[in-house]
Amino acid sequence: MMQAQPNSFPPVPPTARIVILTGAGISQESGLETFRDPDGIWAKVRVEDVATPEAFARDPDRVHAFYNMRRARHRTSAVVPNAAHAALARLEREWPGDVLVVTQNVDSLHERAGTTKLIHMHGVHSQARCNGCGHVVPWDGDMSTANVCGGCGRAGGLRPHVVWFGEMPLEMSRIQEALSVCDLFISIGTSGNVYPAAGFVRLIRRIGQAHTVELNLEPSRGANLFAESCYGPASQIVPAYVDGLLNGA
Repeated sequence: MMQAQPNSFPPVPPTARIVILTGAGISQESGLETFRDPDGIWAKVRVEDVATPEAFARDPDRVHAFYNMRRARHRTSAVVPNAAHAALARLEREWPGDVLVVTQNVDSLHERAGTTKLIHMHGVHSQARCNGCGHVVPWDGDMSTANVCGGCGRAGGLRPHVVWFGEMPLEMSRIQEALSVCDLFISIGTSGNVYPAAGFVRLIRRIGQAHTVELNLEPSRGANLFAESCYGPASQIVPAYVDGLLNGA
């Protein structure tokens, strides 16, 4: 395992604007399954059955059952932020420049660790959205077709506020703006298979201004696009990398 310290590159200036992309790998050590590993969620459940607008239109009860199970799993006492989540919250608190976390994850572990400057580009399990009027509300319990939207009064249209396959990720304009001006881009726990997030490093390379770093359990599909890389468990390499940044390594 490589040491997760940026000491083979020039120190990052304290005024640097940092954008961090996180994927399922950062939450795996918190007890949440990844999606694309051989034993991940999509190896057990068909995407077409539970994670598309067409699936919801065809069989909303099945979709609700899947997400009710996922939501309940996220609520268990065994699922807590790990050292990687805590390290990113610390970086936000202590870094003199701007830090933005863009996560593909639909869990709330970043918030629970203390991160406040955060974009959930794929939505969150703990919210519901009305298919009819777009009204979004907090939602921690089970969801069903019997639930009534508080915005329009319609029953049957409430769905998990998550981005399904075939839908556009959230807040893309804000994300692209942050990427276009960042000085350091860090990708953590991602497979490099899911677009548009997998294309962020290519976008930054075209602009040519930011240092790019991959922190992952193993090389992602786009690992060769990063200027720097460190591999190992997120709970080890992310805190080490953050320590290096804050200590000017």
